[in-house]
Amino acid sequence: MADQNAEPVTTDVESNYSTPANDPKNMQEVTQYVQSLLQNMQDKFQSMSDQIINRIDEMGSRVDELEKNVTDLMTQAGVENEK
Repeated sequence: MADQNAEPVTTDVESNYSTPANDPKNMQEVTQYVQSLLQNMQDKFQSMSDQIINRIDEMGSRVDELEKNVTDLMTQAGVENEK
């Protein structure tokens, strides 16, 4: 049975943007509020995108290094490279 005295759960978005002090009062404030939200989302998306690209680049470098090491080992073992 659910606890009736429990406080409602708020999401990160609600806690960041839905405080009484920030409630828009007119159309200009609504516009600024929405623009601010969109800019925040764009900034976070760009940050995540940059992190993903950096990780992909790092993985590519690791794969290149691994391929080089395997080729070196095959050369040392006397196995010819069959491509």
